Amino acid sequence: MQIELKIDSSCTEPIVIIMTDSMTEEIKNIMDKLSENVPQIISGIKDNKLEVLEQSDIIRIYANSGKNFAVTDNGEYILRLRLYEIENKLNSHQFVRISNSEIINLKKVNNFDLSITGTICVKLLNGQTTYVSRRYVSKIKKILGI
Repeated sequence: MQIELKIDSSCTEPIVIIMTDSMTEEIKNIMDKLSENVPQIISGIKDNKLEVLEQSDIIRIYANSGKNFAVTDNGEYILRLRLYEIENKLNSHQFVRISNSEIINLKKVNNFDLSITGTICVKLLNGQTTYVSRRYVSKIKKILGI
C-alpha cells in the first residue's frame, strides 16, 4: 500500500481519497477506521460497578449461559453488548474470533499448540487455555501465516 500526503494551505478541511482497483476487506477496514467519530468504548460490570475497559487490558471475551464476559488481569466483567457488537468495537488487528462464542486478544497469547488434529489449543498469558473451533482454524492459520 502506498501512502501519499499533500499539504495545501488553501485546503480548509482534510480530504482523504482512496484509489484502488477493487473493494477489499483491508480497504473496508481503513474506511471504517477513518469514519469513526465516536471512541469505541467497552464497559463492563464487576461488583455492581460499571467500569470502562481498555482494549489493551482485555485478554479474552466469551459467551456463557446467555451472558458475555470480558477477562482482564483485574478479573471478569459482565458485558451488556452482544458478541458481534463487541467484535465491531474491537481493534481488528489485535482481536480475533476463535469460535462462535469467543474472541481473544492476540497480544495476550502465550502460544498456539497445533499438535491436536483438527483444532488449535490457545494458551493465554494469564494461564487460561482455550480452543479454536474447527470452523475458525483456517482463519487463524491465515492470520498466523501458516
